[in-house]
Amino acid sequence: MPDRAFVLGANQYGKAEVRLVRIDRETPRHEITDLNVTSQLRGDFEAAHVHGDNARTVATDTQKNTVYAFARDGVGSPEAFLLRLGRHFTGRFPWVTGGRWEAEQFTWTRIPVGGEGHPHSFVRGGTETRAAVLTIDQGDETVISGLHDLALLKSTGSEFHGFPRDRFTTLADTTERVLATRVRARWRYNRVDVDFDRAYADVRRLLLEAFAQTHSLGLQQTLFEMGRHALAGHPEIDEVRLSMPNLHHFAVDLTPFGLDNPGEVFFPADRPYGLIEAAVLRDGADADHPAWRGMAGFC
Repeated sequence: MPDRAFVLGANQYGKAEVRLVRIDRETPRHEITDLNVTSQLRGDFEAAHVHGDNARTVATDTQKNTVYAFARDGVGSPEAFLLRLGRHFTGRFPWVTGGRWEAEQFTWTRIPVGGEGHPHSFVRGGTETRAAVLTIDQGDETVISGLHDLALLKSTGSEFHGFPRDRFTTLADTTERVLATRVRARWRYNRVDVDFDRAYADVRRLLLEAFAQTHSLGLQQTLFEMGRHALAGHPEIDEVRLSMPNLHHFAVDLTPFGLDNPGEVFFPADRPYGLIEAAVLRDGADADHPAWRGMAGFC
């Protein structure tokens, strides 16, 4: 069979999930940064795949070591750290034309002692994780920031009714329900000269405020309002994608025990669950931006 019967398609490679903890000790009040970093390179790697020629294969171990070496000079925001990495690899190796760099940041808070946060003792935060992705494609840099596992709940102010019915429908209309979700959100910047720490904190604030203040007629409506609020507050963002499971809370029947249940005791079911996903875009923005390619799941 001729050698050219098969050709190499899209490809990337690198070192995944490099665990990095950086402790800044410049003052007695230490700061801790906890990251999980992935580096993947794209470019002219056909010889490595087709012929086993590694002359242009930047070892994944080299990529790992670069992460640690760059951390020696400080990390900053995860987005800024990824930009440093991406620019290094595309500038250092001519055949590396682009790539994808991703970071998760885990939160630590100071242990309170005597009403104040201890200067060098920390407790791991909740399940919420900050996330960032950088893609470089033929010199074009795109940053996507976000978060996942952000647990939210409204104890009232949520309805669901007016949906179509057939012989398989058993769900009753309701004008009063618990609305709970675990948010996964990503937002795409239209430029990279951004104070990413400040932008992240404010987008998170806007998402939370929209969830709290929207009288929900359905999780789809709440999702759209959250994305709309984030875009309205940040012209440097063109698109917000959200994935939000509807984590059902079922009122427990207490009548067998001679008790009523005026919407106070619930069974939180972990599965199955509704899964609502959507993108909210600025009018005219690219709805199929290539930076999303390779993203696991909807966002």
